[in-house]
Amino acid sequence: MDDRLHKTYFPDDNIKNESHVRSMEQYKEMYERSISDPEGFWKDIAQQFYFKSQPQGKFLDFNFDVNNGPIYIKWMQGAVTNICFNSLDRHVQQGNGEKVAFYWEGNYPGDAGQISYAELLRKVCKFANVLKANGVKKGDRVAIYMPMIVELSVALLACARIGAMHSIVFAGFSAESLAERMQDGEVSILVTADGSWRGTKLVNLKEISDKAMEICAGKGQQITTCLVAKHLSATEETPVRNGTVVNDGGDCIDEATSEPGVRPCQHLKVNWTEGRDIWWHTAMASASEDCECEWMDVEDPLFMLYTSGSTGKPKGVLHTTGGYMLYAATTFKYVFDYQQHDIYWCTADVGWITGHTYVCYGPLLNGSTSVIFEGTPFYPDAGRLWQVVEKYKVSKFYTAPTAIRSLMKYGDSYVTKYDRSSLKVLGTVGEPINPEAWVWYHDVIGEGRCSIVDTFWQTETGGHTVTSLPGCTPMKPGSASFPFFGIKPTILDENCKPVEVGQEGYLVFSQPWPGIMRTVYGDHQRYETTYFKKFPGYYCTGDGAKLDEDGYIWVTGRIDDMVNVSGHLLSTAEIESALIEHQSVAEAAVVSHPHEIKGECTYCFITLCEGLEFTDALVSELKAAVRSKIGPFAQPDVMQNAPGLPKTRSGKIMRRVLRKIARGDKDVGDISTMADESVVELLFSLRPDC
Repeated sequence: MDDRLHKTYFPDDNIKNESHVRSMEQYKEMYERSISDPEGFWKDIAQQFYFKSQPQGKFLDFNFDVNNGPIYIKWMQGAVTNICFNSLDRHVQQGNGEKVAFYWEGNYPGDAGQISYAELLRKVCKFANVLKANGVKKGDRVAIYMPMIVELSVALLACARIGAMHSIVFAGFSAESLAERMQDGEVSILVTADGSWRGTKLVNLKEISDKAMEICAGKGQQITTCLVAKHLSATEETPVRNGTVVNDGGDCIDEATSEPGVRPCQHLKVNWTEGRDIWWHTAMASASEDCECEWMDVEDPLFMLYTSGSTGKPKGVLHTTGGYMLYAATTFKYVFDYQQHDIYWCTADVGWITGHTYVCYGPLLNGSTSVIFEGTPFYPDAGRLWQVVEKYKVSKFYTAPTAIRSLMKYGDSYVTKYDRSSLKVLGTVGEPINPEAWVWYHDVIGEGRCSIVDTFWQTETGGHTVTSLPGCTPMKPGSASFPFFGIKPTILDENCKPVEVGQEGYLVFSQPWPGIMRTVYGDHQRYETTYFKKFPGYYCTGDGAKLDEDGYIWVTGRIDDMVNVSGHLLSTAEIESALIEHQSVAEAAVVSHPHEIKGECTYCFITLCEGLEFTDALVSELKAAVRSKIGPFAQPDVMQNAPGLPKTRSGKIMRRVLRKIARGDKDVGDISTMADESVVELLFSLRPDC
């Protein structure tokens, strides 16, 4: 047994001595105040930011109990502010305009750039004026579907500046998924790019966007404006020929003969619809650099971000201005122990909540210098992340356990060839990290001297909820450790009773924090049902957890019908829906299955229509259907022929049993309520090797 997996690690003195929180006694004192006096705790933090008007009513008012009326959360009532002003103008006015806000590192080594706070502010103001010139006003929704380029952050901040809600859709989603989110959000304007490289793969984002807009039009929704950033070609205006723009890529080398990591030529055809499609750079050329902020009530909507729902329909998680601002800034400051000399890098895409909070808003609110990365950890080789760390002297680094596990299999040599002496804090996000990956991260990447912050949180929470702090928390590999300030966790059983130490239950929170979501866009009842109905008086995370004898929280993963694949939370119902659309499929059931690299993957049980044969060709078609409907990251790993499914006499699929079959575990428990017990043995006999 490897003793390293079970030992407790303590912060290095060099990290501890400069930290904001340097002892567990200090943490406990701050934490107790945040729980017993949330108004005083958060009011002190709010003094660090600019408010046009201070709170006029209750500082905190809420109801978590569905039996006592509608669920609501309100912080700092009556206060007025703007998160873009606090992210940019405030720093420029304080004399920090020339400080680098972002270093941009492209897919290909050598594709790089940087932008200062003053320059970022000018670009944001110009694009805010572009949006206004195209009819966008306070309260409107703007869809953004872009790669990891600076323009994505510009678009996000421009929306916030004028009070429009941004709805960012991860650029790996399919046209159907993009269209579904634009329809639900009732958007009329889309911001996208011509395309992007993902390793050696060229992605035509405009083509996907065109298809999504066509789907919307077929359902009666017109996208009136599509602003297109020219990312893959020179910025000069390219003539339109027969409705098609041809980007020739400028100076480059032949793709067939290019070396790994060298940008090849691209001949990307961009279809163009006159009157709707507008080049970003053309619109920006004539836009003014002056744009006054729209001053927002703290509870005005800031953005919606869609996350998978257990019913199959994505939920538009809605965050508001003031509370999210406080929480994003505060979690960034304390969890990464941000100091003004740090270079910070979060590898997440802004299409996910991690990118919203810890690539854009959190770092900018603290005046940090950050890295934006368009590439992948494995291109041109498995040392790319550490090459970037060495290049920019990154001190605070944040990535997913999936990436760590994937890089482990390449060995240490891809890591040790690069200088990582600048690193101080290493973070993980998206899923629980297994102790083996934690130890490799600590010992190899961090050379045994870095603090690990294992962060548990969700799209819905807006920021970290359970995490260690770099300068004070004794670290146990695999444990998220302790609650962040303002978070009051409990672990409950099905009967709403606290569980014993060591027993797994539902992780719930009993009082609100500023960054918690306020509703599901357009469906407040779904918000109440999903998060508050199961345990009245508590916000239910949907994740399982247990406490150890030292009070550490160990998150065990999703309890409901969701799967966490490489940090992407997927609805099993959404995948089932995509599978059932195939004419050969009569029924489908999807469950999670352990995966060495991804943490979890999807295991699909497929019941075919009468007389059809389960073939490799059909499996390929079904995987392609899921890729097309949802996106490549949702492609199932395992498909099994299932002539029948285990069901109760009332017809409900017994997913508990399916999870056991997927794992090859014949201890399926009580099946006395099953309509046909013989189905279990049949499914075990048909189970593929995996």
